[in-house]
Amino acid sequence: MLFQVGGQGTRPTFFEMAAAQQLPASLRAALTYSLGVLAVRRPFLHKVLDYDDEFFALLMMILETHSLRTTDASFSESLYGLRRREANVEMIKDKPRLESGDGFRHSGLKKHQRVLSVAFLVVLPYFKSKLHSVYNREREATLQASLWGSSESRFDEVDYFDDGEASNVPSQRCTIRKKVEAIIGACYPWLHAGTEGLSFAYQLLYLLDATGFYSPGLHVLGVHVCRATGQELMDTSARISKIRSNERERLRGPPWLKAFQRVLLSCMYTSLDYAQNGLIAAVFFFKMMEWWYQSAEERISAPTVYPPPPPPPPPKVAEEGIPLPQDRTVCPLCTQKRANPSVVAISGFVFCYPCIFRYVSQYKRCPITLIPTTVEQIRRLFHDM
Repeated sequence: MLFQVGGQGTRPTFFEMAAAQQLPASLRAALTYSLGVLAVRRPFLHKVLDYDDEFFALLMMILETHSLRTTDASFSESLYGLRRREANVEMIKDKPRLESGDGFRHSGLKKHQRVLSVAFLVVLPYFKSKLHSVYNREREATLQASLWGSSESRFDEVDYFDDGEASNVPSQRCTIRKKVEAIIGACYPWLHAGTEGLSFAYQLLYLLDATGFYSPGLHVLGVHVCRATGQELMDTSARISKIRSNERERLRGPPWLKAFQRVLLSCMYTSLDYAQNGLIAAVFFFKMMEWWYQSAEERISAPTVYPPPPPPPPPKVAEEGIPLPQDRTVCPLCTQKRANPSVVAISGFVFCYPCIFRYVSQYKRCPITLIPTTVEQIRRLFHDM
């Protein structure tokens, strides 16, 4: 344990491994926040935020593939000077190499190990994020059903707006999707608890120096994470130069096409070389700007507390709308005493929840004022005034 905290030798400390593992999550949160700030002025960026899982997975796929190809390390591990090596090591026999390292020679990653590393670093977190989103939607639906009751049982008992047409039968695809979401909602907590518990066990064993694998994924791959030596850094630079030289030599076509391809390759190499520092600098810049403007707003804001503005006047009853009953406890739609009273937020009138839900779903308006509205603007009242 003291060996791990001290950080001696080529084996990384527990804190280095933990920081490298948590960096992608912190980077995603910072990038999402930065895009959210930019989307205030550029609304088209909202489409990127709608598909943030796919956008971040594609970005990390490019970075991780390039990093593993050139440095034998993930994006976050390369920032901390770490490298991935096969668990099988061989003794170094020649003395000069023995003096430069720790007495062992680690073989580089094979092609299938790089591919599987990308799968563990990008693909599995992407699917986990999607499963977590499905589980959250299923949990919210279950909670809503427990509070409001089943939607089919509440709205199909009495049809206040029956126009003679048969109700639409849910498609088979929708039924299968709901069953799959229900299965995910039931199984995901156990799966999440199992994976998190296994990861915690590996981290604890790594901290106690009982295993050389920090995570189950590294154990499956048969890969250790080690500190990079000076010779390895030099070999990495030479290998990158050789790879790029070979890619330039493989260019085919007329001279103008080769020149154009060389320019594209140079731009791509420059972007990849500065991607790590560029991302970290961009995140730091946006967080600093957030702190700066937040501090400026706090300094400019006056301590005076102004009174709240007066409420807007109530909307007028439309001539073609449903008339209001004399008794305020009666629903204007079914002319019965209100059950599960709910208010239309855009107009302020109260109805039975089944009545107003079905009316708004069909006509997309308030039945009294005829103001356009949606079912999302219906609010439940827990005390009927």
